[in-house]
Formats: sequence, C-alpha cells, structure tokens
Amino acid sequence: MLVKTYGSAITGVNASTVTIEVSVEKGASFNLVGLPDNAVKESASRVDSALRQCGFNMFGNRVVINMAPADLKKEGASYDLPIAIGILAASGNMNGINLDKYVIMGELSLDGSLRPIHGVLPIAIEARRKHFKGIILPLENTREAAIVNNLEVYGAGHISQVIGFFNGDTNLPQVQFDTREEFAKSLNSYEYDFADVKGQEEVKRALEIAAAGGHNVIMIGAPGSGKTMLAKRLPSILPPLSLEESLETTQIHSVAGKMKKEDALIAVRPFRAPHHTISDVGLCGGSSKPMPGEISLAHNGVLFLDEFPEFRRATLEILRQPMEERKVTISRAAMTVEYPASFQLVAAMNPCPCGYYTHPTIECTCSPGAVSKYLHKISGPLMDRIDIHLVVLPLSPTELANKKPGESSATIRERVVKAREIQAERYKDYAGIHCNAQINTKLFNKYCSVDSQCQQLMAKAMEKLGLSARAYDRILKVARTIADLEGAENITVTHLSEAINYRSLDRDNWGR
Repeated sequence: MLVKTYGSAITGVNASTVTIEVSVEKGASFNLVGLPDNAVKESASRVDSALRQCGFNMFGNRVVINMAPADLKKEGASYDLPIAIGILAASGNMNGINLDKYVIMGELSLDGSLRPIHGVLPIAIEARRKHFKGIILPLENTREAAIVNNLEVYGAGHISQVIGFFNGDTNLPQVQFDTREEFAKSLNSYEYDFADVKGQEEVKRALEIAAAGGHNVIMIGAPGSGKTMLAKRLPSILPPLSLEESLETTQIHSVAGKMKKEDALIAVRPFRAPHHTISDVGLCGGSSKPMPGEISLAHNGVLFLDEFPEFRRATLEILRQPMEERKVTISRAAMTVEYPASFQLVAAMNPCPCGYYTHPTIECTCSPGAVSKYLHKISGPLMDRIDIHLVVLPLSPTELANKKPGESSATIRERVVKAREIQAERYKDYAGIHCNAQINTKLFNKYCSVDSQCQQLMAKAMEKLGLSARAYDRILKVARTIADLEGAENITVTHLSEAINYRSLDRDNWGR
C-alpha cells in the first residue's frame, strides 16, 4: 500500500514542502531515497525502536520511502515522525485518511517520545502558504508555530498520541496564540536602561545620534571606561521592532535553533556580542550544513564587537560586504543560500596595547608607534564603513559617587523615533532605504547638500584636523541625522560642527 505524508525542508530562512511517499509490501528490506543525509538515513533505527514500543514491527515488511522532490537535500532527524506515521498507515496499522491535511515534523526518541526541532516558524509559514489545514509538532515547538494564523497547531509528547489523533481515539491539544497581543506585551521590555549610566553625556548623545540615523559606531577608551555598558543599552533606544521585523528576526533565530521553549516571538531588537576568537563561519554563517551566523542573528538589531583589533583581520573583512548590502550569501557546491544581515555595528577597543593611551591619570607604557600600529590592525575599508568615532574617558570619583539617575532610555527613544519618522517619510519612495546611514550617492547629493558657510567649515576641518577624504561623506550623513533630531530641514554649521567631532580616529595626529 502506498501512503503520502508531508514534511518540510529548510533552505536559508525559508521552507519547502517535502512529500514523503511510503510503500509497504511483503518482504524484509528497508530503502530510503530522495537525497537524505546521514541523520535522515539513521531514522530507520529510531523509527523501528519507537514503533516497537507501541507494539508494531516495522521490519517484517519491505519498506520503500521516497522523499520528494528528489533534488532537494533532506537534513536532520525531524523527518522521523512523518516517516513513522507513513509506515504505520501504509502497513494498515493506522488510519491514513486525513494525512494529506497536515504537515508532520518531529524527532523520535527510542521510546517513542518526541524531541523539539529547529526551524519551526518557516515550516509553519510554508504549511499555511500551501493551504494545509494544520501542523503536528513536538509540544516544545507549538508556541513558536502558533504565531502563524489560519493554521491549526497541535502538539504531541509521544508518537502514540499522534497515532491516536489520526485514528480518532485521542484529541491532541490545539495551541492558539494571539500574536499581536503577545507582541505588544513584550515590546520594549529591555533589560538595560540608560538611566543606569552615570555621566558620559557626550557619549550618550553620540549613541542617540547613531540610533536615530542607523550609523555604525566605534568606541575607543581605557579599560573600565564603560564602553560595554553603553553598548548594551543601545538597543533600548532604537525604534521598536515592527511586527513584520519581529517575524523576520524570529524566523532567523528559529532556523538557527536559538529560540527558547518559553519564547514564541522576538519582540525586542537582538544584541549579539560574539567573542573575538570567533571563526569566519561563526560570524557570517555557513559550514557544510549552512546555518545563520552572528551577523544574521543580529539582523534588525545590534552586533557588538568588543576588543575590536583582537579579532582576526580576515574575519573582520567578512563584514564589509554585508554592511553595504545588508545580506550575506553562502555559496557551497550543493547549494547557495542567502541570509538577511541588516545590523548596526558597534565596536569597542582599547586605544593601545596597554590600554591607557587616552587615560587622564594613568600613563601609557607603550613604545613609540605602538598606538598607531594597534589601530591599524583594523583595515581602512572597514573603518570607512563606521560613521561615528567616540573617545570614551573614565569617570572621575565625583561622577561615580553621583546617585542621580540619568535620562531614561524611554525618553531618548522618543526623540529617536521622531527622527526615524522624518527619514521614513523622506525615503518612502526608495526601496530598501529607511535611514540616513543607508543612503546611496544619488540621495546623498540630494539630501546632504550644504550652503557655502558649511562648505567653508568642512574645508577648514579637513585642513586643520587632517581629516581623511573618506570622512567627508560620513560627516555630512551624521550632520543630516543631527538636523533630523532637531526637526531642521537643512544642515547648519551647528549640526556640521558636532558631526566633525565624531571623527576622532580620522585625524592625522591620532596615536602620535
């Protein structure tokens, strides 16, 4: 007898429906075809043990399983459950009438219990797109799948429950989830707040500008000056995620297996802080089975790279293309996948090997030229993509003793949101451009033009401060954002003067 069950295969952050055709006849063999990987091939042992626990013997027959389409690679143990259900239905041990209405996915333990799987959200989205009535999953995955509306989501803890569901003997619990209500409930629930930060008003102002314009930032300062503390609070002043952004972000984390059991939807912007020993694959994604890397996990959020010069130079160079294109393409012999990677980079570093070049009271012990050499561990093209350079100085004892709370993240976020609304209106006719940091040359010439007085100021700054040519565009983009924060239509000398101060590392005398 021939029976069909339905599962899904993940490619990138999207899913494709897989038809699992099972034929059971007289004989004693087991054949699995359709480009399965080793984990799928090993399902025979797991399925056999699980079915024996339920009183069935799989290997008393000739079993042939085809996973279509045959040119799509099938990976992982999540096909155990649809294969087992197909074998039971094809051998007449289970009612298979309604199998074509459901996508079934789950990994089997030897005792028949179900283990959670990865990539449930894109699987559920694909099931709804293909007009399936529902989806049957391990219990731990049901909340994540339930955020997809117009799709019945059922959870099971053991294969016997799934068998009983199709036989009409058992009612599986249907999980329902109010996506908008849960999203609104979790929105803006940040762990860190700028109210906790003492002093550092100039740095906080610069981070507000960075949030308002989507600008990348590098902070340079002595150990203990608060660089990491400040970076962790940047997501709390970014505009709240939209529901569309939330679903897109959740999809990436679902595929990567980063979703917690209690989480159904990521409602706050991600903050990823990989260690400087991270590999190229860990940062950009890939491996033999392509998975999202840290830059994709930071999509719609912040990628924080502490100890910036300590990262391998080749690893950092990987960032250059994703920072421009806001996506990363992983090419392998068998497939090419594309992951979103629209992140805001925040880097932090010591000013020199000993760490105290900029410290107001501790003397730097580095040899002549060591400061410049340390900074030049970061390539010019990568530094070119960072708009704002900040020198972070340690707080004085008086500032540390001050118990007065600073301005809250909520207050700062209100100003940032207003500036982003101005930019959204300005760039509404340009696809893929949402903030000042993303504008191309054509839009730069249109919206970052300045009068003769500003041009004179820029010329003096380039000459006296020794600013590099690459600083020119960056300064004007940041000045455009400062103007937006004030609600000004045009860039003025005041806006430009403040923006010039945020290019410390471009000055010829830095590190000498």
